[in-house]
Amino acid sequence: QVQLVESGGGLVQAGGSLRLSCAVSGSIFSIDNMGWYRQRPGKQRELVASITNVGRTNYADSVQGRFTISRDNGRRTVYLQMNSLRPEDTAVYYCNGLRIDTTTPGLPRYDWGQGTQVTVSS
Repeated sequence: QVQLVESGGGLVQAGGSLRLSCAVSGSIFSIDNMGWYRQRPGKQRELVASITNVGRTNYADSVQGRFTISRDNGRRTVYLQMNSLRPEDTAVYYCNGLRIDTTTPGLPRYDWGQGTQVTVSS
């Protein structure tokens, strides 16, 4: 069974930075495309960044230029470096594998982990 353990969240002032980590076990991590999602208060969960198994990245417009996704296959970990944080980035952040057996992009592949809370104060 795949386990996803997110960490690194916290409280930060607007303009600050955080680095999130997601440790993955139980899957063939190196072949998975991975994504970071977030769920803001009162909103649906959304995909904000993704990285393919060969390192190609993609970002939502709302985080483009501020967030950077990366992965370390040896450590079975995916990261999200978040800079220039804004109050609207406040959310619970989750990672997940991305399904490839569908024409709908961004669908999660595994059961969700517990997420990590990011709170940005103004």
